[in-house]
Amino acid sequence: MEPSSSSSSAGEEQNSEPPSSSITGPRAVAMETELCGALLDYKTEKFALTRNRRVGLLHRLLQLAVLGYVLGWVLVVRRGYQDTDAAPHVSVVTKLKGASVSRAEDARRRLWDAADFARPPQGENVLFLVTNFIATDKQAQGTCPESPSVKDGICVEDVDCPMGNPVVHGNGIKTGKCVMFNSTHSTCEIFGWCPVENDTLPRKPLLAEAENFTLFIKNTVNFTKFNFSKGNTLQTNDPTYFKTCMYDPFFSPSCPVFRIRDMVEAAGETFGDLALLGGSISVRIEWDCDLDQPAALCQPRYSFILLDRRYNFRMASYYWDSQRRHYRSLLKLYGIRFDISVHGQAGKFGVIPAAVSFGTGIAFLGTATMICDLVLLYLDTKADLYWKEKYEEAKPPKAKKDAAAEGQRAGQDLGDAQQCAPE
Repeated sequence: MEPSSSSSSAGEEQNSEPPSSSITGPRAVAMETELCGALLDYKTEKFALTRNRRVGLLHRLLQLAVLGYVLGWVLVVRRGYQDTDAAPHVSVVTKLKGASVSRAEDARRRLWDAADFARPPQGENVLFLVTNFIATDKQAQGTCPESPSVKDGICVEDVDCPMGNPVVHGNGIKTGKCVMFNSTHSTCEIFGWCPVENDTLPRKPLLAEAENFTLFIKNTVNFTKFNFSKGNTLQTNDPTYFKTCMYDPFFSPSCPVFRIRDMVEAAGETFGDLALLGGSISVRIEWDCDLDQPAALCQPRYSFILLDRRYNFRMASYYWDSQRRHYRSLLKLYGIRFDISVHGQAGKFGVIPAAVSFGTGIAFLGTATMICDLVLLYLDTKADLYWKEKYEEAKPPKAKKDAAAEGQRAGQDLGDAQQCAPE
């Protein structure tokens, strides 16, 4: 009896083992193969004709938009078929001409020519034209009262003027004394250039004739990438042309001589208002040259922009009198500063830019088709129908035989399991 009981208990122990939760054997290998195959599936293009007018209209509109962008903007406006050079070497030469007589309040007259009213020396791409000034003549180093227009210089007694301290926004160093400037104001005594600077601004510009001065701007650009050079002056054999011509954007665009008044008005300001306190104007010269066209069509375009409505600085001239005393004449100059800048680019047909532009256009046409496919498959009311028609799984004969064999093995395993089941 013992052997039978031991065998029975062994059978019960064998039957009580829990079934494995993982699938092993050929079925596991088949599942892994199927999973890897899904990742490596390739979907071929399949064309399905759909009688959907809304999507068809959308497709044509997208195609027209792409063609308009590629032909109109990329090729015509931006000239995408050209190779470009946007960093030319430039040269700017300026020359200011004119003469004016200043009319000061003390009835003194002074003649101003190009050497006086042009700062810095001519030939630079930055030019300052004097239109107004305040003169303080015959200053010498010594002690004198500070101007009452300087707040830090006003005092009541000596303690208000500590010795050795500079006058904030003033003209010198405090000596420690409070003195009378005139019958109504007391100011600190300073050590500096005396008398102090005159700060009375004329009511009208002293150099009002400067509006008729002329500015000659000679500019040359060199596009080294294409070995092309061009200047803004007209190629002529007439020696008097530049002495008589005047720039006009319509009638004389090749004349590089500009009237000051015209430049100020082109910047949106009147000369009389700007000349009183000065200002700053940007002169921008732009070159946009299509080298596939004749070189004569490569012409600059000028634009004038008002940058600031106030501009001034001080300058002094020094001299000695017959007794070897040192003096200076101080001028506070108001005027118009011209900042001249040159920008440009040149383009010429290139195989690589043209190929890139056409390739981009073809890619955009493919995008139109992709958008319409998304509308059909996901947004249309008949999306399920279109999905079935567009995607069809293609199985080779071998795959069908393997599937049948797998089904037979699965049925055989099921029959064996039923036979081993206890009655």
